[in-house]
Amino acid sequence: MPGSSRTLDDLRNLYQTRKGFDSQQTTKFFDGWAATYEEDMETLKYREPQMLVDFLNANFSGSREEAQVLDVACGSGLVAKVMAKVGFRHFVGVDSSKNMLDQAAQSGLYQDLKLALLGTEPLPAQTGAFDVVIIVGALRECSVPVSVVRELYRATKPGGYVCMTRVDTKTEPGEEYKVSFEKELQLMEEEGLWVKVNTKQKNNYLLDPFNRYEKEQKEQYIGGTMYMYKSLK
Repeated sequence: MPGSSRTLDDLRNLYQTRKGFDSQQTTKFFDGWAATYEEDMETLKYREPQMLVDFLNANFSGSREEAQVLDVACGSGLVAKVMAKVGFRHFVGVDSSKNMLDQAAQSGLYQDLKLALLGTEPLPAQTGAFDVVIIVGALRECSVPVSVVRELYRATKPGGYVCMTRVDTKTEPGEEYKVSFEKELQLMEEEGLWVKVNTKQKNNYLLDPFNRYEKEQKEQYIGGTMYMYKSLK
């Protein structure tokens, strides 16, 4: 991967160009960012994948070595890299960005990688095939619509887990997304599709790229919520 020379201010400017994007525009944005994405996210102190895998690992009761994992919106493969460190071995990745999938392929961790624009195209996953379905960072108004949550559930084996993060963007569309998303989670629980295992709020997913603050001020982070559900049927 070529070295990234982007500063924090560069990344703030990059993020500003993404405001108001729809899912197709977001895909093009990540296609253009793929080559330096992981190094740039280190600059932003991106902790969301590690936090969700720690959350999953603390609540997962199955065999990590045998578990089949569907990594949705897998990007460059950051989540699989963290999961592999705690014993998970079998990964299928899905993303809308071909260039991100090319980066994920270089990790050597995925048995299969599939291209799909979620919400526009169906999730390319066999029904009831996965012990863990995980999605990090993409459940937001500009990327993956709330309707995809049921597709995540359908890909999960009975007794399997769906593990998700949602980012608090502190915008009106973001608040609307949060309300709709959590309403769907509750509705699916009421329908007997799954049961909530745990939820946890975090306030430090990554440095807030939308706020500018002086060096002498305390660093500001974007946070959100982690969710884990167990499929019942």
